[in-house]
Amino acid sequence: MALLDLAEAEGRALRRGLVRLGGGLALAILAALLAAAAVGLLLWALYLFTADLLNPVAGALVTGLVALVAAGAMGWFASRLGR
Repeated sequence: MALLDLAEAEGRALRRGLVRLGGGLALAILAALLAAAAVGLLLWALYLFTADLLNPVAGALVTGLVALVAAGAMGWFASRLGR
């Protein structure tokens, strides 16, 4: 009888842990999607600003270069963290 009670208690603890893990994972995914949308909006704002100052082609070039440098920096930092 004690073994069954222990198994039941462990099962409840496992279920609580899985629910917490699932909730945390869902929130992390939502935060990543919101961050991606925010970066997209910031790049769009940068494009609109530079297109106003220069011309649309130069604005796209500047925005693309900024995005490429940011992606390269993130990749470099990620590779450094992996060591």
